[in-house]
Amino acid sequence: MGIWHQTGSDVRLDWGAEGVAALGRECAVLVVVDVLSFGTTTDLVVGRGGRVLPVRWRDERGIARARAAGAVIAGEGAFTLRPSSVTEIPPGTLLALPSPNGATLCEAAAATGAHVLAGCLRNASAVAAKARELGGPIGLIAAGERWGVNIFGHGETSGPLRPCVEDQMGAGAIAAALAGHGLSLSAEAALAARSVDVTALASCVSGRELIEAGHGGDVELAARSDVSGTAPVLSEGVLA
Repeated sequence: MGIWHQTGSDVRLDWGAEGVAALGRECAVLVVVDVLSFGTTTDLVVGRGGRVLPVRWRDERGIARARAAGAVIAGEGAFTLRPSSVTEIPPGTLLALPSPNGATLCEAAAATGAHVLAGCLRNASAVAAKARELGGPIGLIAAGERWGVNIFGHGETSGPLRPCVEDQMGAGAIAAALAGHGLSLSAEAALAARSVDVTALASCVSGRELIEAGHGGDVELAARSDVSGTAPVLSEGVLA
C-alpha cells in the first residue's frame, strides 16, 4: 500500500533495511545516513580524493572481491571504520569499508535501482543538493544500529533495529536542506528536520559508547555540521 512509501512527498524518511525495501520501490534516490561512523568516514575519505567500496559486515567474499580490485581493507592496517583513522588517508586510495549498517545498506539500496548517496552531518547540504540534482522522490534511510552487533569484537552480524539519535539528526539535517530547496517533506522527514541538535551527539547512546571506548575524537569529527562539500555517490559499487 502507498502509505508505507509516504507517497505524495518529495522527501521521505525510513529506517534500516526495512526502510530501503519500502522507499526503494518508489524513490529515484536513496540517501544512506550512518553518522557513527560509516557516513562520516566515507565523507572524510572522499573529501581527500579517495574512494570507498562498501562491504557487507563480515562478508568474506566481499572482502576477497575488494582485495582483488586492489582495495585497501579497513581494519587490516592503519585505516579502520573510525573517522579519525582516515583524516590523513592518501588521495587516490580505494578503501574497502565493512560496516554492519551503512555499508550493508548501501548494497541493499543499490539493488533497488535507485541512485545511492552516503550522507552525514558533515556533508548534509552538499548531499541534499546532489540528491535534488539526481531527481526524485528522495528517500532518506536512517541506518540505525543493530542490537547484538559489537563493532569492537565478535558478535552477531545482525539483530533487531535500534533507531538512534545520530542518524535521526543526520537525516534531519539533509531533510532540512532539501526543504530549503523547496521540496516537500513527509511527516517523518519533517520531524527529523526539527530534531537536529549536534550537541546531543556526545550524550546519546552511540556517542557515549565511542567516548567510553576512548574514541571521543570520532564523535567530534562526526558532530561538525556542513563543513564538507562532498556528496559521495555510489557508482559501480564504489562511493566517490
